Amino acid sequence: MRLMTLPGVFRPISDTWLLADALDREPLPPGARVLDLCSGSGALAIRAALGGREPRGGGAPARGSREVVAVDVSRRAVLTIRINARLNGVRVDARRGDLFGAVAGERFDAIVSNPPYVPAATDDLPTRGPTRAWDAGRDGRALLDRICAGAARHLNPGGVILLVHSSLLGYEPTAEALGELEVELAVAERGRLGPLMRARRAEGLIPQVDHEDVLIVRGRNTAPTIVGRPR
Repeated sequence: MRLMTLPGVFRPISDTWLLADALDREPLPPGARVLDLCSGSGALAIRAALGGREPRGGGAPARGSREVVAVDVSRRAVLTIRINARLNGVRVDARRGDLFGAVAGERFDAIVSNPPYVPAATDDLPTRGPTRAWDAGRDGRALLDRICAGAARHLNPGGVILLVHSSLLGYEPTAEALGELEVELAVAERGRLGPLMRARRAEGLIPQVDHEDVLIVRGRNTAPTIVGRPR
């Protein structure tokens, strides 16, 4: 996958690729609708559009048959997503908006999100600058809980949501916030704190620990399929 990021757009790190691998393992139908929230560079959206297939033999990437929508609040991120989709030869519908507000009334077979989840000194979310990509309120859950609250209304029957965040935020609050969905901990990968979390530890904003687990939480809509329902 070829990626570039405009100034001010966060370049994906290991948690994004862990989530991308989890998405690849989902048995989605070829025509699945996929939503990437807090898309940033569009890495997850492009991976979804590729259907987990990377270019072979140095040629152009295989085109996925999925319909992919990517949403971000940043204008630069939306432009970055469009550029990266073109670089990878896939089609992604990049929209600027506030989470599910950009897809009101729409449903998807899969939702993925790597939202900002770093605890901050205040609950006031930044509206510009690099911290917009990671600051998420005092408990780190300002955007995560909003995504959880809206997930069921935007998933088709049988659809799944995959969310990535630090174990410092807790698995149980996420499972509870996903409400009526069937929830499981899909991945827990142990590692040392990254530079952002170490900085917050020094500020006393997170516990004095050296390690965290990167969690991928999976929620599934177990509502029965309605024959002939609109997509």
